[in-house]
Amino acid sequence: MKVLMFVTAFLFSCICVSATKTKIVIRAKAKDAKFIGSSLGGAYVIIRNKVNQQILAEGKTTGSTGNTDLIMKAPKMRESSIVDAQTACFLANIDIDEPTFINIEVASPINYRQAQVKVSTELWLIPGRDILGEGIILEIPGFIIDILKPRTHQYIALNAIKNKLLQIRANVVMMCGCVIDKGGIWNSDEIEVKSILKKDGKYIKDIKMSLISTNLFEGSYLISCAGNYELILYAYDEKTGNTGVDKVNYVIYE
Repeated sequence: MKVLMFVTAFLFSCICVSATKTKIVIRAKAKDAKFIGSSLGGAYVIIRNKVNQQILAEGKTTGSTGNTDLIMKAPKMRESSIVDAQTACFLANIDIDEPTFINIEVASPINYRQAQVKVSTELWLIPGRDILGEGIILEIPGFIIDILKPRTHQYIALNAIKNKLLQIRANVVMMCGCVIDKGGIWNSDEIEVKSILKKDGKYIKDIKMSLISTNLFEGSYLISCAGNYELILYAYDEKTGNTGVDKVNYVIYE
């Protein structure tokens, strides 16, 4: 009889503390831009139990970058939303049996390591009390920059450079992949793009980069001698504080 009572009590306690599925929506939004979704490979989300660091859910945001007018142009009211049904998100289904303090970490852009930023926040998750709609939005600052010319560790003959002018070319986009163009929503005229040139570890000069087509910036400089060169290319938006950097090393030889 005692064994039966023990088993009954045990089963009853298990039922009482059974885990409840709780949904939470996580979104990653580029600072002064749109959401990070499938077109950029998504942002990677990890949700952990703050107490023991157990991973409760992880995955990528998927979906569209969102409605440009809704995000960038519509007046913002307290109860208005900047997302629609297609806007990128990660939906987590988490089993918890009591209020749980969680840490949410987002790494983005997941496929561009030189530009990758990690942001995080913490909150209480209550069993059965879903956090849907806009969900939790984490802001990702910066620019994604890819130096296209010269290439990493490229060997360039000095006598092969036409007029001794070496071309520099880079692709610059917002952290959501949104385009930068002259007079556009993300206006190239308001973004400073420059290269810092070093030779054999010593500063040589700054080189102004100019937009030649959507997202594409170009500059050039006069090569006077051979050596080991380093190019640090940055973008800076004074209004928003967005910044981005890419670096490349190359060799000029005689």
